[in-house]
Amino acid sequence: MLDINKISKTFNPGTVNEKKALNGLELHLNEGDFVTVIGGNGAGKSTMLNAIAGTWFVDRGSILIDGVDVTRLPEYKRAKYLGRVFQDPMTGTAASMQIEENLALASRRGKHRGLKKGITAKERDFYKEQLKILELGLEDRLTTHVGLLSGGQRQALTLLMATLEKPKLLLLDEHTAALDPKTASKVLDATDKIVERDHLTTIMITHNMKDAIVHGNRLVMMHEGHIIYDVSGEEKKKLAVSDLLHKFEEASGSEFANDRMMLT
Repeated sequence: MLDINKISKTFNPGTVNEKKALNGLELHLNEGDFVTVIGGNGAGKSTMLNAIAGTWFVDRGSILIDGVDVTRLPEYKRAKYLGRVFQDPMTGTAASMQIEENLALASRRGKHRGLKKGITAKERDFYKEQLKILELGLEDRLTTHVGLLSGGQRQALTLLMATLEKPKLLLLDEHTAALDPKTASKVLDATDKIVERDHLTTIMITHNMKDAIVHGNRLVMMHEGHIIYDVSGEEKKKLAVSDLLHKFEEASGSEFANDRMMLT
């Protein structure tokens, strides 16, 4: 479903601010893979997601989604293949619009729009059923303006909107990092349910090593723009945080230096 072939990206080349963010990165995902991604600050995690999404073009290498070469496609043309949830809960929803209106926008993305009634009764019933999976009571608040929701509720709604049309690839960029632990756990539970139900191919960046181990069927660790550790199946299930720290030191030759990840 995803083929990343030796991509590289350097920002501000030839200046004192030159930064090599991706360095010959390779990653291949089968359909239905749920990959968690960890790594220190500046490892290239978010840069990789932005490269997949087309936020910027890579300098070298290629990116294929479900066999389609999207390497030189602009961001708006890749959008039909992707669902994405960002770290900031305020991103991804329209605060001045109702919950059902936000869901209607998500369900109509990329489709022909006519002059028919805005939201039909059938659509409204469908939205209610979809919202129930979040277990936040939002199915009874369809006409509530999104700006009145909490950060966790908005992030859960954004997740639902990103997956409503079953994207080829779901990108989660630390989508629970800004939430309190209890709310983050609910959003992660909803993530697991939706990904499993729809068999979505997913990449989830996380700063929480425990979450990286518990969720998904595969874990990759990045360092200096490439992958230094890739584990899946039973081996992944048996991992402990101490194992990840040891693997990082073993593969990179240095100690893991990210306080936020270690403390969580």
